[in-house]
Amino acid sequence: MRIVAHTCSNTEIVCALGRAEWLVGVDDHSDHPEDVVSALPRIGADLDVDVDRIRALAPDLVITSLTVPGHERCVERIADAGLPHLVTQPTSLAGVAEDIRRIGAALDARHEADTLAARFDALLAPAATTSADVPVLVEWWPKPVIVPGRRSWVNEMLRLAGGYNPWEAEDTESLPVNAEAVCRAAPAAVVMSWCGVREEKYRAEVVRRRDGWAEVPAIRENRIHAVSEAWLGRPGPRLLEGIERLRTIVEQARLGGDPGR
Repeated sequence: MRIVAHTCSNTEIVCALGRAEWLVGVDDHSDHPEDVVSALPRIGADLDVDVDRIRALAPDLVITSLTVPGHERCVERIADAGLPHLVTQPTSLAGVAEDIRRIGAALDARHEADTLAARFDALLAPAATTSADVPVLVEWWPKPVIVPGRRSWVNEMLRLAGGYNPWEAEDTESLPVNAEAVCRAAPAAVVMSWCGVREEKYRAEVVRRRDGWAEVPAIRENRIHAVSEAWLGRPGPRLLEGIERLRTIVEQARLGGDPGR
């Protein structure tokens, strides 16, 4: 079977299901597993796929996505070209597990998909929240500061880690926040997870020097952490490790451990 994967998360799911050898093309931003994607043809940027390139690869299935604003244009082009496709659009960990199973069914990898999805299922029992839960600001973008809203799996990840997103009740996928809103939320930690930016290029000074943020607990106590969007922003297998990374950050904030850098 010939598979083209659009978005990093879908590429990673296909590989996690043991079907890497079926991939014949991926989008320009897919970077993991490196030994697989480095040798594959590219179909264009995440938000601007080239349908002619996809068509030339003669795929049996294009696995695409609606997880980021702008993806709808790519999906529309793929559909208009008459290419067989499967669309993912999760907003929760349960949705990620469901998409893993859908992809597994399409790729004759049901057992592998059930095994991977079961790891997400095991996390989904209702977790008790307490007054000790730690407010954490996860930022998808630094200027303006963009944070996740209610329709994001990050809320569940934070709750599982013992924290919470102060904007988890906002009925949106993401939203900009200003200094006043951040001061009111008083996050104990800031997690830089800038989409489309390599983690080594994240700079805590960008967060630390923002006007009006000096008295935010996370800034005052130097709890500014870098966690690549590969672990938080891609609805695929690596979210499981992302939860553990958040757990370490939350515990440091709660117990006064080593500060972020």
